[in-house]
Amino acid sequence: QVQLVESGGGLVQPGGSLRLSCAASSTFFSQYTMGWFRQAPGEPCDLVATITGGGSTNYADSVKGRFTISRDNAKKTVYLQMNSLKPEDTAVYYCYAARFSTTWGQGTQVTVSS
Repeated sequence: QVQLVESGGGLVQPGGSLRLSCAASSTFFSQYTMGWFRQAPGEPCDLVATITGGGSTNYADSVKGRFTISRDNAKKTVYLQMNSLKPEDTAVYYCYAARFSTTWGQGTQVTVSS
């Protein structure tokens, strides 16, 4: 089963940027659909962005134009570039990998606050 390790979270001021990374262990990384969910305190887990093995992307309306998901198959890593961050983007961000089953990362905290 693929293992996922996330990094890049932290504290940032409104309007700032962060880049999250999710490194995967699988040899078949290029065949996985990868993505990010997030969960704010007391809220359900919401889809943020996905990217297929072929590079097709999908975004939640709330992040379109601000966030960009990308992948580097050689590095077995998926990225989430987050720009123009808002306080409402504060959440734990979870990476996932889907092929025949779905695997989740441990989560990384993103806090947007002045």
